[in-house]
Amino acid sequence: MSRFSEVLNFSWKRCLAVFIKEFQQMMRDRLTFAMAVGIPIMQLIMFGYAINTDPKGLPTALVNLDQGPFARSFTAALQNTGYFRIDYNLKTEKEADDLVENGKVQFMVVIPPRFTEKIIRGEKPSLLISADATDPSAAGNAIAALSAIAPLALKNDLVGPLQRLQSNPQAYDIRIHKRYNPEGLSRYNIVPGLIGTILTMTMIMLTSLAMTRERERGTMENLLATPVRPAEVMVGKILPYVLIGYIQLTVIMTAAFIIFDVPMVGSLPLLLSLIGIFIMANLAVGFTFSTIAKNQLQAMQMTFFFFLPSILLSGFMFPFRAMPVWAQNIGEVLPLTHFLRIVRGILLKGNSVDQLAQELWPMLAFLFVAGFIALKRYRQTLD
Repeated sequence: MSRFSEVLNFSWKRCLAVFIKEFQQMMRDRLTFAMAVGIPIMQLIMFGYAINTDPKGLPTALVNLDQGPFARSFTAALQNTGYFRIDYNLKTEKEADDLVENGKVQFMVVIPPRFTEKIIRGEKPSLLISADATDPSAAGNAIAALSAIAPLALKNDLVGPLQRLQSNPQAYDIRIHKRYNPEGLSRYNIVPGLIGTILTMTMIMLTSLAMTRERERGTMENLLATPVRPAEVMVGKILPYVLIGYIQLTVIMTAAFIIFDVPMVGSLPLLLSLIGIFIMANLAVGFTFSTIAKNQLQAMQMTFFFFLPSILLSGFMFPFRAMPVWAQNIGEVLPLTHFLRIVRGILLKGNSVDQLAQELWPMLAFLFVAGFIALKRYRQTLD
């Protein structure tokens, strides 16, 4: 009967009073409210405008050793597909090969000498198209388009006396070389990327929660009473998580080599040293979040707010070159974008530190800026 009487005595007036009190308290927590509104908006923008699974205008290096009309017709047909954007016209395969290895182009197209002459003679020459297949989804549709243009590229040229060549299955061959991942295995792309995504999520979350937890429990006051300086506290707090990051790395790398059979072409010591820079960059972000968040819930929200664009705009889940320019510019700021290129470059391509310099300095710059902001914010919390 008591529960039944409680139902009968339910007061909408009292319920409204509790609702107003709770709404006012929620509005006072501006950071949580901003996250609740900002995260859906960010997801809508990224999934609606930034994410694209069909990359077009992929950078291509052309080595045209023929300069005949048939070579020009094939080049025009290649560009008309929309998938190939010829950024480099080179004279040697070595130059184009270096661009593919350094990740500056997605494709290398080599038109052999006497290409036009051999077609006229019916000798069926071969074109070489070399693709960077470290990310199979980035090059897949472009490679598929080659089979469609091959029989049509020279349709307007093979007329008159040359019309007999159209009766053949094809007047020339296209040899496609999928470099670094000939079988197009997605695990060669996903598993190395997991190293960066797992470290990004855990390093930022653990650091931000640990510092915020101390503030909630009141142990931060005890730390502030010691003669330890802000920079010493920051470094001392970060170093244990660097060790945790390397433990996570050991687990992931062991699984990558033993279970998923991911190749290790490059230098393992180089990879380990560059991963250290990446770990510290993420820890600096987590330390900064801990100085902003008032509680652990806010620290988790900020971690997710940083992790979401990192995983979507870095090229881990979707091809980086398929995104619009503004999304690529945001992605270039994130350390995960450059780390993915580094880890895939070392594991699959065997890149050296010189070849990775263009990805290393943005990570170092991010580390410096994030560390400076973290230290400055921490000094403000002391005051």
